Amino acid sequence: MSNNFKMVAKTLFGFEEILAKEIRNLGGGNVVEGVRSVSFEGDTGFMYKANLCLRTAIKIIKPIHSFRLRTEQELYNNIYRMDWASYLSVDTTFSIDATVKSDNFSHSLYVSQKVKDAIVDKFRDTEGKRPSVDVKHPDLRINIHIQRDQCNVSLDSSGRSLHQRGYRIATNIAPINEVLAAGLLLLSGWDGQCDFLDPMCGSGTMLTEAAMIACNIPVNINRKEFAFEKWDDFDEELFEKIVDSSLKKTREFHHKIMGYDKAPSAVRKAQENVESANLSDYITIERKNFFDTEKFTENHVHMVFNPPYGERLDRSDLNSDFNVEEFYADIGDTLKQKYPGTDAWFITSNLEALKFVGLRPSRKIKVFNSHLESRLAKYVMYEGSKKAKFQK
Repeated sequence: MSNNFKMVAKTLFGFEEILAKEIRNLGGGNVVEGVRSVSFEGDTGFMYKANLCLRTAIKIIKPIHSFRLRTEQELYNNIYRMDWASYLSVDTTFSIDATVKSDNFSHSLYVSQKVKDAIVDKFRDTEGKRPSVDVKHPDLRINIHIQRDQCNVSLDSSGRSLHQRGYRIATNIAPINEVLAAGLLLLSGWDGQCDFLDPMCGSGTMLTEAAMIACNIPVNINRKEFAFEKWDDFDEELFEKIVDSSLKKTREFHHKIMGYDKAPSAVRKAQENVESANLSDYITIERKNFFDTEKFTENHVHMVFNPPYGERLDRSDLNSDFNVEEFYADIGDTLKQKYPGTDAWFITSNLEALKFVGLRPSRKIKVFNSHLESRLAKYVMYEGSKKAKFQK
């Protein structure tokens, strides 16, 4: 008899396909893409492995019940009828995380309160005591998702968002989300088979995620805790076997990963984060202004970066003489003049600014940086002229 069960991995918009590929490569079954989510099947060990290894997942939840509802009383009654003693005791703590997209329910906090009432009332009626709520560090995190008249109840196996890898100890203004960085790298086709450059590396997140992909390092190996470690059925021995097995699949990297930033504080923070991730042997970070640099190798270079200017920063964070048009034009000029034999990708939420790069992107992929609609643009810098390239 199979011990597999359904799980759902949540992700960012535009990453569903690459997350589904990750899950399949990891060994998940019955993989189905949704909107900002991918459902799949696996056993308990695979749930541990998914949390440890999936680079583009934000959370892994385990559905345990679903029902239709129209009123708050139906919500309460259905939650009350569930066998909560299988997951909780009066001595454990819990929290509720609710997401609501329904005409019948307008406030997620109200839904959370109603679910909490049903659970504690059930324990009071059956055992005379009730478990306590702990929103910061609960023993069990319960996920409620109401879409129209459908309610799905799940257990959150991850806890804090999986973008919180555990290696970033220092940040700059508007640092890129780790899941976003990993997703951009995978969308760009980065596989660790050539040299890599992030010419505006900030706190080093893109560099760190690039090195972990190149070396096939479990992305959450530095994380201190997952929510499933507090579950009553947590199998510590199995989890340790999953960790050991995943670490044995790492590979050596024989190319260079370089990062530049013109701010001394950014260079220091990036170096601290890289060291925290135990990746200093693979990543070199230097204080340089990208516009004053040239390609550091004769080999092919894969470049992915997140320009530090745009709508995501307040104007007060920019120099008073900063000119968006000149900045993006300088990006284009530097790529054309100094970086032949380079595939250059960068993300921007300033869609108008792409016009000033002065190069035609070979690809533009729609993604979101936080709430900002953005584009991941690719520019292919050929060795010599493009015309000569195709005449060979």
